Amino acid sequence: MSAIQKIKGFADLFPEDARSFTHMEANARDVFGRFGFGELRTPVLERTELFAKGIGEETDVVGKEMYTFTDRGDRSLTLRPEATAGVLRAAIEAGAIEPGRATRLYTFGPMFRYERPQKGRMRQFHQINAELLGSPEPQADVEVILMLEDFLSSLGIADLCFELNSLGCRECRPDYRSALTAYFEALDVDSLCEDCKRRMHTNPLRVLDCKVPACKALVADAPAIGDHLCTGCREHFSAVLSLVDKAGLKYTLNPRLVRGLDYYQRTTFEVTSGAIGSQTAVAGGGRYDGLVQLLGGPDAPGVGFACGMERLAMLMQKPEAPRPDFFLAVTDTREGSQAVDAAILLAHKLHMRGMSGECDYSAGSMKSRLRHAGRIKAKKCYIIGAEEFDSGQVTVKDMEDGEQIKLDLAAFD
Repeated sequence: MSAIQKIKGFADLFPEDARSFTHMEANARDVFGRFGFGELRTPVLERTELFAKGIGEETDVVGKEMYTFTDRGDRSLTLRPEATAGVLRAAIEAGAIEPGRATRLYTFGPMFRYERPQKGRMRQFHQINAELLGSPEPQADVEVILMLEDFLSSLGIADLCFELNSLGCRECRPDYRSALTAYFEALDVDSLCEDCKRRMHTNPLRVLDCKVPACKALVADAPAIGDHLCTGCREHFSAVLSLVDKAGLKYTLNPRLVRGLDYYQRTTFEVTSGAIGSQTAVAGGGRYDGLVQLLGGPDAPGVGFACGMERLAMLMQKPEAPRPDFFLAVTDTREGSQAVDAAILLAHKLHMRGMSGECDYSAGSMKSRLRHAGRIKAKKCYIIGAEEFDSGQVTVKDMEDGEQIKLDLAAFD
């Protein structure tokens, strides 16, 4: 019988890779906590209508990429393709969004999208998300951007580029959509890819984000949204840029920057790196005023971001495994000996004292045991052989200076 293998696009994370994720999560808790954000954990499974309504029926995510199925109760359910909609659903349901008070939440975990697996993006991928709800001010946008910068800096990731743009609002975006559609219709439409032929009518801003070279060339002279912003959006974005400048954050303006989800408006941003090939985006986000109300909550504004953990891991130095305090080797191989039992009890007492380490009672020479203790960089090697067991003792070898002492097992009680 052949062994069962993992599903294509899903990855196993063994300790070496999992340490990178644990390190990111610990840093997120530290940095976000200093900004007053609290951790929220939401289900990976939600009602399909949450994403259809929140993300947008015409987006590629909803139209082509979601893992959706009907359960035994004849309900349409979906594995979450992104985190924001679930965070807002939870906050609305719990009554956690109050007018005039900022709600600050972050979450991390697996997301699911059915798309071609690629470097840094699997069908099950992981994100770190932060959401600031209830603050319409441009200063909230900047606070979130600066928190993202602090978090990425805490990971030791350098040479990142912040790109900023404004996507307008419900008042001024319709005029821009009309201008874009008119521009696209005047082109040789057959030169656009099949997706963009559809998008030019359903979601024309997404054509600007197409990665197909022919489409990128055709939209190079498309109208810029900056020329269509209303007074409110122009003043909001100007205030964002002014404060970002005062904070000393280096950034570039990208008038072609759009987000793949319909709910973004006004400030939008993306963080890119040239160190991981063509898939350069490692984080992105923006403002999504109106989304809370669309999902059944109060008319509360919001701004947030998401980081792709797989891509961040590719840019980070892998954190080293922590050094164990001890390695306990049993070398008493006599038949009927209770040395292994004594070792297990000793290891338990050491663990209860807050020490880390493992107990090895498999067959092997003392030389091989010491070699393994050195390989895992244990601080001390505890040895229980026949002589030690008979005398109720344990030999403790310091792996730094080689000094050895014998201690009574009773001393650990």
